[in-house]
Parts: sequence; C-alpha cells; structure tokens
Amino acid sequence: MIRPVLGVASAAPVEGVRAPALIAVAHGSRDPRSAATMHAVVEGIAARRPGVDVRLAFLDLSTPSVEQVVDAVAADGHTHAVVVPLLLGSAFHARVDLPGLLDSARARNPRLRLTQADVLGPDARLIAALRDRALEALAAQGRSPERVGVAVAAVGSSSAAANARTAWVARLLTGITGWDTEICFATTEPTVGEAVARLRARGADEVLVAPWFLAPGLLTDRLWNAASDTVHAEVIGPHRALTEIGWDRYEAAVAAPLTLSA
Repeated sequence: MIRPVLGVASAAPVEGVRAPALIAVAHGSRDPRSAATMHAVVEGIAARRPGVDVRLAFLDLSTPSVEQVVDAVAADGHTHAVVVPLLLGSAFHARVDLPGLLDSARARNPRLRLTQADVLGPDARLIAALRDRALEALAAQGRSPERVGVAVAAVGSSSAAANARTAWVARLLTGITGWDTEICFATTEPTVGEAVARLRARGADEVLVAPWFLAPGLLTDRLWNAASDTVHAEVIGPHRALTEIGWDRYEAAVAAPLTLSA
C-alpha cells in the first residue's frame, strides 16, 4: 500500500535535489535482541546508499518511535520521506496502525510529504533468505541429509487468511529446495512439536525449524523451548535480501504516480 499525495515523482536522483529520506519501520519488542537486530538490518540498508538519509523507527515497545523519527526528519529540513515497513505481512500494523501514525504526523508537519511503501511480503528473495538460514543451520551441525524436513514457524494469527500466507511461504520454500515442509505457529496451532512430528513421520533424515521472523524475541524463544531437541535456524536478520527489498520498496514508492490520500 502506497499512501501518496498529488503529483508525480521520479525514482531517479535529480542534481541539486535532496533525495527523500527513508524511514524504515520495524515492529518493536521488549526483547533487546530484536531492536539490535533491526538496527543491524537498517545499517545494511543505509550502507548501500550513503547519499540517502536512512533512519529506523519502531511501531511499539522500542525507541525511537515513528512519531519521533518523522518529527526529526521534518526538523532536519526534509520535504519528502518514504516510510518502508519492515514487516513480513500486510496485516493490522501495516494497514491501520502505521497509516494512522502517519496521518497524525502529516498534521504536525504539513511541509513534509510522507509516502508509505509496501511491506516486504513473501518476496522470492526472502524465501531464498529463509533457505540460506536453514542451510547455515545444517552446515553448523555438519549435516547434509538427503531428506530434509523444515517446520516453517511464524507468529500465528486468529485470521485463517494470515496463517494461509505462512503455508504459501512453506510451499515456496519447497519449490526452491525440494525439502518437505510443514507450518507451525508460536501462538496458535499447529504447534512446532506437531509440525516436527509430522515431518519425522514422513521420513525426514533431518528436521529443523526455520523461523519466518526478521528478529529474535520472546516468540522465537517460545518456539525453541517447545522443540529444544530440534535444530533451529537463525531468524532472517541482516541478510542482503532485506537490503535489496528495502530499496526496491523505496524506489517503487518514489516512482509511483501520486494521488491525494483518502
């Protein structure tokens, strides 16, 4: 979802014109590992284009907040900022929370144009990143089994559609690896234990849990504790895929035809 204002923008830099700032928005967590990981992700994004002002903000539980960062960008003289949600799905945070925060920010900073870019989504490069983390976990165990079973673990939702998106991620992972996959959730069923048992019952030589999470936290700990005898891959974290997709979302938002936001 792109929430623009009237006009047409070009993604190509114009000499003498300041590039729009990039505000990367992460979920936030009480767990300090989460914020540290997202700082590393955004450092990677910023390093790709030193000429663009790149900043990290959090929706909740961590600082700085979206409000603080938007106000700081406006105070630094920017006239346009692209807000890139570092979120895996287009759920409530992306569709309701963030747009509401940006509407309030526009009212406080009428000279700053704010454009909300699309979420990361199940981009093929993120599926490849999930594969990379699984391969790293297997390598760390010194294993190269013929039949790998992967429990793709996500947060879980009361929305069947949201959980179906995790199933789609698992199918995409199977498509690029040939691995047998199951889905499981940290907050609902099927549980990680159930997924691991199904994979073992189907004859997997090695079963591992691949967290569909950008950063570690209480929920990834819950998954580990529920299946501590199973290999767990690392979260996606500061992977080159996040850098590439972040800039792609930024460019698409800058280049999109602009209309009045509702």
